[in-house]
This record gives sequence, C-alpha cells and structure tokens, in this order.
Amino acid sequence: MNNLFIYYPKCSTCQKAKKWLDENKIEYEERHIIEQNPTEKELTKWIKQSGLEIKKFFNTSGMKYKELNLKEKLLNIKDEEKIHILSTDGMLVKRPLLITNKYILVGFKEKEWNEKLKGIEK
Repeated sequence: MNNLFIYYPKCSTCQKAKKWLDENKIEYEERHIIEQNPTEKELTKWIKQSGLEIKKFFNTSGMKYKELNLKEKLLNIKDEEKIHILSTDGMLVKRPLLITNKYILVGFKEKEWNEKLKGIEK
C-alpha cells in the first residue's frame, strides 16, 4: 500500500473523502496535515507529478490564506517561495491530498476520484 491520505480531521470534505476511500476499500496511510505538514521537498515533487499549478495546492478559502493576504502576495513571488510558504503551515494547504503511485489528487471531487481510483491496486 503506497496511498497517502493527508487530511485535517475537522474538515468535512476530508471526512467525506475518508468515508469514500473506506467504502471503496482503498487502503491508505493517514497523515494529519497540522501535525505533519508536507515538506518543501514533498510539495515540489507532488506539484510536479500532478501537473497542476501551484495555486491549486493553496487552501484559498482558509482563514490563514486570507489573514496573510496571499491572494496578492502570490502574484509577485517565485514558485520556490510559494512552495516554501505552503510548507510552513498545514492550514495553507488544500485538503485532502491523496498521493498514489499514479495520481496526486488535491481536494475531494467524487467524480474525479471515481474515475481515477476505481480499480486502483490495493
């Protein structure tokens, strides 16, 4: 089993994603995003693997994002600095994150998870 589920237990979207994984009998290792925030090295690797823009990894609806005025700040900084900011606080990272051998899924969209994960190696 190489699936890593990074989540925040109080997040309702994370709870739905976890329930979906359990109902679909997809094994995973849990990781609490606040207790074990993704590192710069992990984020760099996952962003590259995902093919997504870095901004997709930011929890743009979070209080911390708004407090730090990141919407403005992110416009004028390099990718390395954006990744560094993400690595400083789990509350800045969009969740849940599901890291599999094939996919990096950011946020829980049931349709996407169904398409990509049904039939995943268990």
